[in-house]
Amino acid sequence: MKPKYEQLADKLREMILAGDYLENELIPSENTLQETYQLSRHTVRQAIGILVNEGYLRKERGSGTYVSRPDNQPPKKSKTIGVIMTYLSNYIFPSIIRGMEQEFSSQGYSLLLGITNNDHAQERECLKRMMEQGVDGLIIEPTKSNQYNPNLSYYVALREREIPFLMINAYYEELDVQAICVNDTRSGYLATSHLIQQGHKHILLLTKIDDLQGKYRMKGFIKAIQEANLTLQEQDILTYTTETKSQVLESLVVRLTKHSGKATGIVAYNDEIAYELIDQLAQVGLAVPQNISIVGNDDSELAIGGRVPLTTLTHPKEEMGSLAAQYIIEAINGGDTPSYYFQPSLIVRDSVLDVTQK
Repeated sequence: MKPKYEQLADKLREMILAGDYLENELIPSENTLQETYQLSRHTVRQAIGILVNEGYLRKERGSGTYVSRPDNQPPKKSKTIGVIMTYLSNYIFPSIIRGMEQEFSSQGYSLLLGITNNDHAQERECLKRMMEQGVDGLIIEPTKSNQYNPNLSYYVALREREIPFLMINAYYEELDVQAICVNDTRSGYLATSHLIQQGHKHILLLTKIDDLQGKYRMKGFIKAIQEANLTLQEQDILTYTTETKSQVLESLVVRLTKHSGKATGIVAYNDEIAYELIDQLAQVGLAVPQNISIVGNDDSELAIGGRVPLTTLTHPKEEMGSLAAQYIIEAINGGDTPSYYFQPSLIVRDSVLDVTQK
């Protein structure tokens, strides 16, 4: 049996072809269709999206959805949505793409992928290629979102050409842009609070600072430290960029092996750097969590595939990809949806020692 949204699309298509709805006639509102066919709003939107893509309907913002296809007009060709990501590794990115692909394929859209490797020059080339290819919309993971971006003029050009776009995981603060993110301030706060609750008094933050996520995770870290009335020293926050990660990690390992009174807990920017740190600590004879406790972020496959099952924060990966796909299709069809923030939760595993039990 076909999914409900396809059944509704078939029904509305039949009514248009039968002349029940005439060209340029306003069809019933989404709320009316929900009540008439006892379907969810998302299901109704999916059905309408199919018919808009086929050319049977058109959306006019603030007005409604109209019949736009004469009976003898051929359906429109499949539309293409560009997706620009910073990386395509075995980290969280394939799951995000998978969520998008499932939604796109269900509504007849194709995906054009570009990778920036968190480099502004490569982002510029991706944007040029997407515009040359004539994509109908763009989903973008920003490149070095906490730094000035020399490509902002390309985003202005997208607006001028009326090509809708949205951003995921972060956004450019200089632009008024729709975004789908995790509440990174909350992530930093929960990670730090967990270490505090386990009795840790001297906690370090190891965070990436050229991306906006790191800035907001730092904000959550500071908030938790302040609420617990713990002392925050300048050297308790270690920042790195895409280019300086290796050097900062190396200096942290040296610090943890040589300094007396060293930190007992570390909040890491993500699972990836948390496991790089765990491996390097093991090489100098320091074990997690016996000698140092670590909390990661993103609940990636690394969180359960390394030396120690990692306490971490959730990242909705496929759900984020699916929602981004829904949002951009809605925007292409004339809709307007607000930015959305997923709320993270803590996943407790074995990388944090409860020092209150000592």
